[in-house]
Amino acid sequence: MYFDSHVHYDDSRYDPDRDALLHSLPEHGVDYCVNAGSDIESSKRGVSLAERFGFFYAAAGVHPHNAETFSDSDADALYTLAAHPKTVAIGEIGLDFYYDNSPRDIQRYWFKRQLELAAEAELPVIVHAREATAETLAILRESGVRRGVIHSFSGSAETAFEYIGMGFYIGVGGVVTFDKSKKLPEALEKIPLEYLLLETDAPYQTPVPFRGKRNDSTYLKYIAEAVARIKKTTAETVAAVTYENTKRCFTCIAC
Repeated sequence: MYFDSHVHYDDSRYDPDRDALLHSLPEHGVDYCVNAGSDIESSKRGVSLAERFGFFYAAAGVHPHNAETFSDSDADALYTLAAHPKTVAIGEIGLDFYYDNSPRDIQRYWFKRQLELAAEAELPVIVHAREATAETLAILRESGVRRGVIHSFSGSAETAFEYIGMGFYIGVGGVVTFDKSKKLPEALEKIPLEYLLLETDAPYQTPVPFRGKRNDSTYLKYIAEAVARIKKTTAETVAAVTYENTKRCFTCIAC
């Protein structure tokens, strides 16, 4: 059994076969998915999918790439989405100083505002942090939010333990299967399995041996196998432990 803690099934790349794919996931041992929002419209689409599929849940949020287009009226819409019974997190939110698709001051402003919303709604957060570790840690410390997941983690064990010390889980996706990924396996050797969540980030970050193809939750087993090799355990153990971790992170799911 698998729990995919981070997907984007509202993406247009699934338009030709979305329903068929989602209906098939339980047959592949995928019990639950959380669809992360990237802006208001994608968050709405995620909630709509969650209303249609019992095993499907939504996170509502605005990605740092889209922070420049966020407005106060969008913030009001986000408050409404956060109250939906199948919204289990605020996300994907954070900072991205690699692409800088939105000005950094605007990224910081809306990251903080969305953390405030998460605290008010008593929801965990899904955090995107790229080339912005120090500021992400500082903003999270200041916010007081102490539950969520650091999405697509690729940093050091020392950084991971700083996040863990604040109450966050570490999200591990297809990057762990890439040949060029060196720091992440070294970090995972030290991070206890009890602090890890599995994620595909579908349709992105497709794991080996399917790189270049559209990703989906049926590939979770390849991520679990890669983690198992690093942790010197079985893929079944990785799947089972991360499944329970993810339920604890998103406490309103199947507890």
